[in-house]
Amino acid sequence: MSDSKRTNPPDDSNVEVNTLRSPIRPPAPEPPPEAAPAPAPEPPPEAALEPPPENPQMVLESLRQKMEKVANEFAQGKINRAQFNAIYGRYSEQRAIVERLIERNPQNEAWKQAAAPGHTSFLREHFEARLLFYLVFQHDIPTPLMMGGRQQPDMAKIGQVLKSLWGMKNRPKTGLARKDMGSGNWLVLALGDRAVTLVMFMLEPSTAQINLVRDLHADFERANRGALERGTRSLDRFVFPQRALAEKFS
Repeated sequence: MSDSKRTNPPDDSNVEVNTLRSPIRPPAPEPPPEAAPAPAPEPPPEAALEPPPENPQMVLESLRQKMEKVANEFAQGKINRAQFNAIYGRYSEQRAIVERLIERNPQNEAWKQAAAPGHTSFLREHFEARLLFYLVFQHDIPTPLMMGGRQQPDMAKIGQVLKSLWGMKNRPKTGLARKDMGSGNWLVLALGDRAVTLVMFMLEPSTAQINLVRDLHADFERANRGALERGTRSLDRFVFPQRALAEKFS
């Protein structure tokens, strides 16, 4: 993609302007431009659309709805188990504190501070599964066709997974699997007719992340059908949709 040429605006100080001036009254000086008002500080993301609560019962109802929303997000596969536990636990703790404060002294407004929004955006990001590496193999060839990510894979462990996969008597043509590898790492395997993609995540991936691995591998086989059928190993003959994983989850 070529860089577009930028054209600097003309310098008004070098431009001659013929202005008719009154011989009696000089032109009035132009008023100075009004200074633009300073932008208001941006509210935290979680508080941006939340009106301040008017009473503790509104706070409790809001927290209940937030807990319900997080449960739905997990059921829909949008967040993983760690994200659910952290965010749901945060809302649950806030709810319990507000309930105790109301019980002790209904007139005390300490519940406003206890119910202040915050932290859940951090928890959502902190506990999102992150990509460690991905590998793309043509079937029955132990050398990866492509690899990427921020961590070098343990090829001995990967070799054991591939040996088990390729040794299956009735290996399916397509499939999707995940495996807890210990130490908080999870392996996702997307199987196709002629190749397989393995992705190692730090923390358990959400269903949406797992399905993305499946879709990217399916696109890989679809885009490279000819090269895979010929068994070529020249990288310039391939495109790798899996690279999007490194951009999205690293």
